[in-house]
Order: sequence, then C-alpha cells, then structure tokens
Amino acid sequence: MPQGDGAAPACAPPEAVFAPFAAGRPDAPFVVGQLGQSLDGRIATVTGHSKYINGTAALDHLHAIRARVDAVLVGVGTALADDPLLTVRRVPGRSPARIVLDPGGRLPAAAAVWRADGARRIVLRRGGVEAPLPDGVEAVALPADDAGGVDPRTIVAALGRLGIARLLVEGGADTVSRFLAAGALDRLHVLVSPMLIGSGRPGLTLAPIDTVGEALRPRARAYLLADGDVLFDCDLRSEAAGGA
Repeated sequence: MPQGDGAAPACAPPEAVFAPFAAGRPDAPFVVGQLGQSLDGRIATVTGHSKYINGTAALDHLHAIRARVDAVLVGVGTALADDPLLTVRRVPGRSPARIVLDPGGRLPAAAAVWRADGARRIVLRRGGVEAPLPDGVEAVALPADDAGGVDPRTIVAALGRLGIARLLVEGGADTVSRFLAAGALDRLHVLVSPMLIGSGRPGLTLAPIDTVGEALRPRARAYLLADGDVLFDCDLRSEAAGGA
C-alpha cells in the first residue's frame, strides 16, 4: 500500500500497480515508461557510470514489469552502451519481445538483444535504411520526422499493428523523455534511490517552460521498497490538482 505516517515499509509494490496494464489492446496499446535515478535526478555520473544507482528491489520491479508486457523497447544508444539482455530473470514470468529503436541502423548483428532464445525480436528503422540482421529479426520501416528520428506515436501505432498491446519503454533517458514529451506514455514508473550524485546525466529532459503552472502534474502514488528506494507510479492520463 502507499506509505503514510506510521506505515511499515513494503517489500514490493502491490499487484494493483500493474492492474492498469490490462487496458492495453493492439488498437490502443498501453505504454509504460520506466526510469531509475538518484534522489537528485541523475541516471549516471558525468563519465556515464550507472551500475548500480538503484537497489535490488528496484531491479526486481523492473523485471516484474517486463514479465507483464508484450514487448520492451530501448533506444539504440542504450543498446550500444549497455548491451542489455532485456529478459525476465529476477522474477517468475516469460520474457517479452525485444525492440530496438535504431533509426540509422547502427546496432551490430552481434548485439545481445538479437540472440535467438525464442522471444520475438524487432528493429525499428527509418525507411531506406539497410543493415545486416540475424535471422528471425523483424525490421520495421517507419517514416522519419523533421529531426531524422521517429515520432513515438507513430511507433506505438506501428507496434499495435504487430499485435503489441502492452509496451514497456525502458530506456534510455532520451527515449523515455521523447515518449513523455509526445504524450505517448500512459504511465511512468520512476524508481528513486536515496543517493546524491551531485552532477551527471539527468533522468528526464523536456522542453523548457516559463512557469511552474505549465509543468506536467500527473496523479502519482509512492511506494517505499524494501531497501530504501521509492517507486513513483505516475498516471499520465490524469493530473493532480495544482496550486497550494
């Protein structure tokens, strides 16, 4: 349950945190973004070091999300920097499809995310981009926006046509930020570690605003995890009342 005065710490968020995922349909996919950061909003030091900002309970929660979605998406920068597996290992459950947003075809065929293990594998590219892929990897061509990327809403619609009803946008921070700015996220799970890095790479980067009244103010519930991290479950389809 959400933590309040006198409440005991929880070992894991309640199952209700995942209940909204059930609303996803291929014609209207449910999209959840996930971000792990320090108390001062950093996802890495100035050198890029980030293992591990969040504790084991936060990692368990990330794997629990993976186990409840049809697919997990990362940007090519994260795939190149971390060479992630994107599988479910820390909790019971099946591994979702693995998707890499790689508009320019930069990810090598030897990347761990492309290994053949029975899970579906998909790469999203700009039209006309060709690069070698392992057997069985699906290449989906999407139109480029004015900046040479791909609009997140176009991505969600295309994945829905492929049968993806529940999508996790796991990283990196730039990709999560673009989905948030485009209004393409239904939910955002921010896992905050009680750690002060002081300077480094920010978690979310959005366009500047002039007043606090212009800020996004989603309804959110907070859950204290077993090892001190806090999960903020943010409903981006509703806003809390503003003002003091």
